[in-house]
Amino acid sequence: MSDPEPHPLIAAVTPVVERVGASLVTPDEIDPADVPLVWDDEVIAAVRMPPLHGALDRLIETIEAELGAPLPDLSRADKQRAVRLLDERGAFILRRAVEDVADAMGVSRITVYNYLNAIHR
Repeated sequence: MSDPEPHPLIAAVTPVVERVGASLVTPDEIDPADVPLVWDDEVIAAVRMPPLHGALDRLIETIEAELGAPLPDLSRADKQRAVRLLDERGAFILRRAVEDVADAMGVSRITVYNYLNAIHR
């Protein structure tokens, strides 16, 4: 016996939900902070956003997947691109993000600041 097909709305949003590190919850599990998914005036499910804790790690994992290699293995140009992508996604508003990205890349924090300065010029 095979699993039933997911609701079309669930099938449509699942890739986005997974990409941002969120999760889907059933209507009976919805908390006030969740985002309800409504189809024909019926709540089908809800999106539960991930906690802020671990957000930078999730962003780094996404960038590594997009660029096809762990940050330390990237070329200088790809490291600059990674910093640009992280900056576009708001990574550097997080406390200690520059230091953590530098550690993840295997470069100094000054290098990351230089990449950021080049982006914002």
